[in-house]
Amino acid sequence: MQLTKEQFQLDFKKRLHEKFAIETADANDVELFQALGSVIKAYISQEWREDRKELREEKEKIAYYFSIEFLPGKMLKSNLLNLGILDTVRDGLTEIGVSFEKVAEAEKDMALGNGGLGRLASCFMDSLASTGLPGFGNGIRYKYGLFKQQFIDGYQVELPDAWLQDGNTWEVRKAHEAVEVTFEGNVYLTENEETGHLEPVYENPRILRAVPYDTAMVGYQNGVVNNLRLWDVEIPETEERKYYSISERRNIQDITGVLYPDDSTFEGRRLRLIQEYFFVSAGLQTIVNRYLKLGLPLEQIHTKIAVHINDTHPALCVPELMRILIDVHGMDWDKAWRATVKTMSYTNHTILAEALEKWPVDMVRQLIPRVYQIIEEIDHRFVMEMSTKIDPELVERTRIIQNGQVHMAHLSIIGSHSTNGVAKIHSDLLKDVVLHDFYILYPERFNNKTNGIAIRRWSQISNEAMSKVLDETIGTEWRKDAKKIKQLEQFKDNKEVQNKLATAKKKNKARLAKYIKEQTGVEVSTDAIFDVQIKRLHAYKRQLLNLLHIIKLYQDLKANPDLDMTPRVFIFGAKAAPSYYFAKSVIKCINEVGNLVNNDKEIKDKLKVVFLPNYNVTLAELIVPAADVSEQISLASKEASGTSNMKLMLNGAVTVATLDGANIEIRDAVGDDNIVIFGMNKDQVYKYYREQNYNAYDVYNSDPELKRVVNAFIDGTIPNILREGQEIFDSLIKYNDEYFVLLDFHSYVEAQEKIDTLYKDKEKWRKVSLINTANGGHFSSDDTVKRYAEDIWHIQSTTN
Repeated sequence: MQLTKEQFQLDFKKRLHEKFAIETADANDVELFQALGSVIKAYISQEWREDRKELREEKEKIAYYFSIEFLPGKMLKSNLLNLGILDTVRDGLTEIGVSFEKVAEAEKDMALGNGGLGRLASCFMDSLASTGLPGFGNGIRYKYGLFKQQFIDGYQVELPDAWLQDGNTWEVRKAHEAVEVTFEGNVYLTENEETGHLEPVYENPRILRAVPYDTAMVGYQNGVVNNLRLWDVEIPETEERKYYSISERRNIQDITGVLYPDDSTFEGRRLRLIQEYFFVSAGLQTIVNRYLKLGLPLEQIHTKIAVHINDTHPALCVPELMRILIDVHGMDWDKAWRATVKTMSYTNHTILAEALEKWPVDMVRQLIPRVYQIIEEIDHRFVMEMSTKIDPELVERTRIIQNGQVHMAHLSIIGSHSTNGVAKIHSDLLKDVVLHDFYILYPERFNNKTNGIAIRRWSQISNEAMSKVLDETIGTEWRKDAKKIKQLEQFKDNKEVQNKLATAKKKNKARLAKYIKEQTGVEVSTDAIFDVQIKRLHAYKRQLLNLLHIIKLYQDLKANPDLDMTPRVFIFGAKAAPSYYFAKSVIKCINEVGNLVNNDKEIKDKLKVVFLPNYNVTLAELIVPAADVSEQISLASKEASGTSNMKLMLNGAVTVATLDGANIEIRDAVGDDNIVIFGMNKDQVYKYYREQNYNAYDVYNSDPELKRVVNAFIDGTIPNILREGQEIFDSLIKYNDEYFVLLDFHSYVEAQEKIDTLYKDKEKWRKVSLINTANGGHFSSDDTVKRYAEDIWHIQSTTN
C-alpha cells in the first residue's frame, strides 16, 4: 500500500488520542503499541478489496485449515512488512521521538501453540495469503496458551501465559456469526413421517455458544487478506436462565482456557476431547452455512470447500460434516459420505504410535453421543465393504473402533481423499511401516508434502543484517521469490561476501549475548561457537545426547584445561509438557550442568551452557540468526520433518544431523560437504527393532569413556540431581536406552569434532555457511502450500 510518513504520523497521533486521550510523550509502550496496532488494523481493512471478497464468496474454492494450535508469534512487524510500510512506520515513529523497537517489544506473542505443529500452521497462513491462495485457518482462542515457563532451582515451573491480559489488537469479534455446539445428553433416532429419514432427538443436551474471533492474515505486498478464525466459548443466552455454579462456569471457560490440558488424568483427556469437538463443530457449521449462500447442491460441496485435518486433533471433522449433511440437511448416507471424503484431507505429523490419538469409546459416547453413533456407522460400513475384498485380519487392524477405543488416525484416513506425510522419509515410513495397512487399502491417497517455513519472517524480519547483505549481493527479488536466494551460491568463494555475512552473524551473536546476560547473568563470547538446540523437549529429540557430549567436553577440560578446542556456548530452548516428568528431569540436569560449568574458572570459559526459559517465536527470532551450529539429532525414523532445521540453515548455521526427517532433504540441497551427518540410519534402527538384540548395559559397561560420562549422573559429578540423575541413568541402563542414545554417542562426538575443526578454518566455515543460506529458499512454505493447493485442495491463486 502507498503511505507517507506524514499521513502515518497523523493517523497514529489521532488514534492515540482517541484511545487514551494522551500525547505520544505521555504514553507508555503498551499504549503506544495498542494505538499503533489499531492504525495498522485499519490499513489492513483498506487492503481487503470488495471485488476480491465477492469473488471469494461466489467463484473461488476455499481451503479451510483446521489445527488445534497456531503459533504466529508477534504480528506487528509481519503485518508492516507484508503491507510494504515497515520502513515508513519505523522512520515515522523515530521522527516523533518514539522507539519502534520498544513499541514492538510491548506486543505479546499469541500463545496459541506449542512447537512445530503450530508454527507450521502459522507459516502456512502467511504463505497462503502471500501466494494469493484462498486458505483460511480454524482453531481455538486459548486464553492462557500452553504455559509460561520459568526455571526455579533448575526446575521447570509452569505459569499461566496471560497473553490476552491487555486484549488482542489484531482480532475482531464476530458475535453475529456465533453458533451453538451440542454435547452430552441422550440421543435416539425417530423416523420423519414425511421424508422417511431417521432424525436424531436430543434429551437433556448441554449446549454451548461458540463465538468467532477473526485475525487478518496479510499477504506479502499483494493486496490479499485471508482469515484466521479462532473460537471462544460462552454460555448461550437461552441457557443463562439456568443456574450455573461457579465451578460449572469455570469448567465451561476451561474449554478455551489452555492448550493441551494434562492428559495424564481422566478429566484432562476429557477436556481435550471437548476442545477438539468444540472448534471442529463450530468451524464446520459456519463453513456449511456460507456454502449454502451460493445456492449450490450440498453434494457438490467439495467443488467449493476443502477441509484440511492438521494431525489427528481435528479428526472429528469427518463425522461432524456427516452429521450436518445428514441430520441438519437431510442428505442420504451414501451421498453425504461421498461428499465428505472428497472434501476432507489429512496430514500425519508423527511416527510415534502413542501420538496417534485414541479415545475411549465410553468417553466419546458420553460427550458427543450423536457423533459417536455416526462413527459407529462409518466403522460398520467400512467393515462390511472391506470384508468382501481383503483379509479379515487386515480389516480388524484398520477399523476405527477396536479394543474399546476410537482411533482418530484411522477415522482421518478412511474419511479423507488424501493422506500426506511431511518429509520424504516420513511419507515413506507411513507407507512402509506406520500406516502400511492403509497404504494397501488406499495407495492412491498417500503422498508427500515436505514442510516449509515462512522465509520472510525468518530472514527479513528476524535477520535484517543478513537480509541487507543479500540485497547488496543478489538484488531484492529474493524477498518476493525465495528461490532466488540460490543466486547467492555464485558468491561462495567471494571473500568480501563471506566477510559481510560473517559480520552480520557477529552482530546477531552480540545481540543474543546481551539477552543471555540480561536473562541469566551468564557472559558468553561472540568468538565462541554458538551451538543451538531449540525444539520441544522429548526423549526422541535427544537433548540428552547433546547433554552427554557436553559432560564429555567438561570432563576432558577438567583433565586438561589447555585442551585445544574452540570455545563453545551450548544454547537450549524447549518446553516440557507439564506431565512429562522425564523431559522435566532432562531440563533440570541441563540447568545443573550449566551451573557447574559456567562457574568453573579452571576450564577458562571454553565451555558455557545456557538454557533460555520460555522458548517461543520471539525468542526463536533472537536465537536463530545468531546460531553457528544447528542440532538436529533425533533418532533416525522418529522426527517427521522438523522446521527449526530449515530456519537455522537459512540463517547460515551448519547442521549436525541424523538422517531423519527433512535433514535428508537439507543434505540433498546443500551437499554432503556442507552438513555433518552422524549416527544410524532408519534401516539400521529398524534392524535393531527386528532382531531385538540391543543391550544398553553391555554397550555402557564395555566402553570406559561412555561409562564415565553416564556415571556423572549418579556419582556426584553434577550437583543437585539425586533423583533426576538416577532417573536418566535408569532410562539408559535399566530400561535399555529406548532411543539408542548410547549407540549413537561416539558417532555424535566425532561429528562435533568435525565441527570444531571446520570452525577453525574461517574461510571454509564461511563458505559452508553461505552455501546453507543459499539453499534455504528451497524450504519456503510458499512452495509447500502451492503443492497442497495443486495436488490436494485444488484451489487457485487469485494473484496469477
